[in-house]
Amino acid sequence: MLKIALIGLGSMGQNHYRVLQGIENIEICALCDVVKNKEYKEPFYTDVDTMLEETKPDAAIIVVPTFLHKEVALKCIAHDVHIFIEKPVASSIEDANIIQDALEAKGLKSCVGHVERFNPVVQALKDELKDQEIYSVSITRVGPFPPRIADVGVLTDLSVHDIDLIRFITHRNILEKSIFKSRKIHNHHEDNAVLSFKLEDEIVADITTNWLTPFKKRTIEVACKDGYFEADLITQNLREYSGFHVNNSYVVRGCHIKKDEPLVKEIESFISYLVDDDIGSLATVQDSIITLEIATV
Repeated sequence: MLKIALIGLGSMGQNHYRVLQGIENIEICALCDVVKNKEYKEPFYTDVDTMLEETKPDAAIIVVPTFLHKEVALKCIAHDVHIFIEKPVASSIEDANIIQDALEAKGLKSCVGHVERFNPVVQALKDELKDQEIYSVSITRVGPFPPRIADVGVLTDLSVHDIDLIRFITHRNILEKSIFKSRKIHNHHEDNAVLSFKLEDEIVADITTNWLTPFKKRTIEVACKDGYFEADLITQNLREYSGFHVNNSYVVRGCHIKKDEPLVKEIESFISYLVDDDIGSLATVQDSIITLEIATV
């Protein structure tokens, strides 16, 4: 049975804790955060080094603020612990490369939590696009300002999801970028951005992201030679528009989606990776480094 430690019990850490409790063939051997805000049945630590030395986990899930990713990851790596790091992998490309080099030196397994890869509607869209000639990809990810996000702006917190998704669903590299950003309500970081890209095979893509919209919206629209796809990442609905005619008529097909919680599928995939070496749809540290390079202005 794999021993898993969870480091960071904020909002996202609580989601990981809830999901981990339902995963078979693992033991949550330790929880760690700077403050213990409630009671847990598992051993709780406020110091990462002590936790690693006393519990000796096989793997750790790191859900601390981004600026602490490198420090915590390197401590885990020094104790030969495999790691799952919530996105982005680090605050800077330099820190991300340090983590990558340390992992390679120890031969440890790792992944980065780009959870949208495991959204059932994204998986279904990716399957639908497999034999399509893609023309363009347009992604919208907007919503109200989250007070819990203080150390990064929308480019690092939100756009990294969609930069990764563009590469993931198209299987194409981003060749050129143009990024426009502004700060309207956040104290220190951008909260509004529009990104545009040129990919291989002359595919164009764009991302609209902000913390200024009073409601959440997460959509992907893909124009192809033989159809147009519209995916809603919140409702997990996918539609294809095809059979276009000169009188503006078309055929609409609702694609079947088996709805599920993306974080459950992602953690299950990480556990499987630890057991059988199949990384599946998990994002690698290198994937996250590429995404950070693209998101950096």
